[in-house]
Parts: sequence; C-alpha cells; structure tokens
Amino acid sequence: MKFSIFSDLHHLPGVFMGGTAEDLALIRDRAVREGCSFVIHAGDFCHGPSHVQDYLKLYDAFPLPVYHCLGNHDTDRTPLAETLRLYHMPGDHYFFDEGGYRFIVCNPNYYRDGDAYVAYDMSNYYAFGPYRDYMPPEQLCWLRETIASAPGPCVLISHESFERPDGVKNRDEVQAIIREANRRRPHSVILCINGHHHRDFLRILDGVAYLELNSASYDWVDKKHNLYPEDLCQTYSLMSNTLVYNDPIHAVITLEGSSITIDGMESSMFMGFNRQDTDNPVYDAAGRPVTPRVQSAKLTLG
Repeated sequence: MKFSIFSDLHHLPGVFMGGTAEDLALIRDRAVREGCSFVIHAGDFCHGPSHVQDYLKLYDAFPLPVYHCLGNHDTDRTPLAETLRLYHMPGDHYFFDEGGYRFIVCNPNYYRDGDAYVAYDMSNYYAFGPYRDYMPPEQLCWLRETIASAPGPCVLISHESFERPDGVKNRDEVQAIIREANRRRPHSVILCINGHHHRDFLRILDGVAYLELNSASYDWVDKKHNLYPEDLCQTYSLMSNTLVYNDPIHAVITLEGSSITIDGMESSMFMGFNRQDTDNPVYDAAGRPVTPRVQSAKLTLG
C-alpha cells in the first residue's frame, strides 16, 4: 500500500513564504496520480487552524482520506481542544489501520512542570525549553498496548524525533517499547517518521527505519540574514529567518511486508541561497546539513 506524507508546511500568511494553496495542490495531485491510500502530515501544518479555516478546507477536500499529526506550532494560536475538532482528530494521539498496517500517530508535544505533563496549548510551552518534548507515561502505556494489538506491522508518526539526540526527551522509553514489541513479534514496528527538525535523514536502528522528514517549505536559521529582497521581507515578517525551498518537498511511501520504498523528491533553494551564505552553522545540533530534498530509498528489514 502507498501513502503520501509531508511535514512542517507552516502555513502562516504574512509570516512565512511557503505553505501555499499551490503547495497543497501539488501534494494532492501527486498522491492521486500515484494511487496513495491517504495523505498525512507530521505536524506544523499551520499555526492555529481557527485562523486559516479556508486553507484547512483545501486539505479536507482532497479526494482521499487525510490525517493530521500535532506539531508544536499547530496550537500556537488556537486552543488544543479546538485544534483537535478542526483537524477531525479523535484525540491528540490515535491510530488507524490501513492495508494491513497500523499507523500510530503519537504526540510528544508535552512539557514537564514538576511531576505533571502539560500539553502544548496556546503557546504555553515557550517558557519551558529544557523540559519540552515528552511523551507522558499514560501515552507510553497506550503506545505499548496499541502496538501489541495491531493486526500487522506498525508505522509510528510523530512531530519530534524518537531517534535524534536532541529529539523527544524520553525517547529511550519509546525505543524500549519498540524493541520489546519487535522481540515478541518481529516487524511489529518497521518505520518511525518525524518532522520538526527540517532535515532529511534516514537511519536503521535496532532493525527499525527512522525517517526524519524534511520541511515541505523551508530551513529555519536563528541568525537573521539579508539575502532576500526588501519587498519580500516586508511581505513575510520572518523571511530573514528562513531559507526557502522552491517546491513543497514530501514523500510517497510504499509498504510491502517488511519492505519500505521511499519515493522522495529533489527541489532547490529559492534564489540559490543556502546556509553557507549566512552566519549560521552549516550543520544542526545532530550534525545534519540542510538539503532541499526528501531522499529516496528502498529497504528490506531483516
């Protein structure tokens, strides 16, 4: 079976250049053309769906099922409960079965406040930098049970990474659940996909493929640059903190037993500018460079 997945579209008019209606149309048309069963994103679709409901309707109108995964920014300007309603999500984490596989949508968008785990809601997480990106204990229990009851192999989708060193804070617990499930029943979990970090990266860890999905729109840079024309910087307020891709890069993934085929795509940098043209480091905290692509690969897990 095939599905289409993208991440970090960041639709926010007047702030970011990408995430246009044309971008959604390109993702839709490719998914239809390649016979995908559904489309899903790995978070940061927008920065508050209540403010962009016309745009959200474009996604809902795809001629195949569409799904959401919460990113840290999806609830920045819309309360969590309202975001879940507008995204037609049964909860902040959930699963669905398709084509003999179980797709488990996780939500590590929690911060720790003492012994409490607090869901991201209306930008409440900004003041808790060192304590962000946790899977609460009850969600870990749910994950274990959801994998165990699956009719076939599982694919985990989350915004933050269960693999990278600066990803989900308690990722070791998630990986332990995955290892134990695969020990009990081989290929219980075959693939984990995340967004958030705006990087293209693939790693096999303990017999599981971990795909870090690039942003569909841009690379974020902490140190501002002055590479883009002034009129664009006036039109998009954070233009100087971004390095934009020319196309909405994403992937179509085919699953067949324990084989995974990733059909990514290549794009290019808007106006040819990249990190080397700024005062920002070329590599991120995990040592991964920015590239305007989602890689293609074919894997058969042992």
